[in-house]
Amino acid sequence: MPRSSLHSRDEAIDRAVRLFWSRGYHATSLKDIEQSLDMRPGSIYAAFGSKAGLFGTALERYSREMGTEFAQVALGAESPVEGIRRYLREVAKACAGAGAEADWPVPGCMLVKTILELGDEEPAIREQANQVLAEVESILTVRLGEARAAGELRSDVQPRRLARLVQAQIMGLRAFAERDVSKRAVRELGEDMGRILDPYLTAPAN
Repeated sequence: MPRSSLHSRDEAIDRAVRLFWSRGYHATSLKDIEQSLDMRPGSIYAAFGSKAGLFGTALERYSREMGTEFAQVALGAESPVEGIRRYLREVAKACAGAGAEADWPVPGCMLVKTILELGDEEPAIREQANQVLAEVESILTVRLGEARAAGELRSDVQPRRLARLVQAQIMGLRAFAERDVSKRAVRELGEDMGRILDPYLTAPAN
């Protein structure tokens, strides 16, 4: 009997996300892709053009899911600052539970992995990852700008500069979680990361 194919392109892309996240771009062979997506080489190339094309599509899906998660967590909070703190805690929780059994890649990790792995290779993919990270920085900048306008943050706070600090914390958390440390330590780091915003808060009125 011929090998069964996936019922939808979306499912194939989701499987590609998990595959590239777990193995990286270079370590993922065409055979790996065939087996994971349950597609023959001709079908893969017809649908995505190339391995790089599939990776770019997977990265786009991953980025969209990451943005949706941020919106659900951060935008549902009582205030912009609390929303960012909640998101940092959720990222730490995801990092603490990351592994082969994880349902979806940790926010930000696939982007960081891509930039570190590819270097000057595959410039189009690297540029795509950099563009997504720039968009994340812009989203954080907007939220922090809203916090300043609402009086949560001091009037002299520079939202974009603070957004870069927050993003650097997220990227560093992902690397820290790769160490041989306890899940509790990773979760606690997420709590501590949220406190980096404290010096920028408006002093409470006496």
